[in-house]
Amino acid sequence: MDIESIVTSDAPTPAGHYSQGIAHDGLLFVAGQLAVRPDGGHQLDAPFEDQARQAIANMLAIVRAGGSSPGRVLKVNVYIVGVEHWPAFNRVYAEMFGDARPARAVIPVPELHHGYLVEIDAVAAR
Repeated sequence: MDIESIVTSDAPTPAGHYSQGIAHDGLLFVAGQLAVRPDGGHQLDAPFEDQARQAIANMLAIVRAGGSSPGRVLKVNVYIVGVEHWPAFNRVYAEMFGDARPARAVIPVPELHHGYLVEIDAVAAR
């Protein structure tokens, strides 16, 4: 099976040496997404909930571009700065995923690139 690079203008262009997503053998692997707008604009001063919403939207845009959907997301890893943001993240996540309930880990971290408060990656079935 071939390895396919997934690219969409509905999520920010990678700033480093990586792909937005990689598909192989029926699976889609989405790279970590910060709350960067699809046009590459930063919003470091945005409230946590807005950052969470943008990071999830970026991840879901790549999921869709890779031929999948929120209901086919299998596993999500979420990195948040400050465990106190966990309940707010959970609210935004539930709103955006609806009935879909992928396996998930929320990992509190001391800091993220550029000073963002949340990053999310995922694995989905195609």
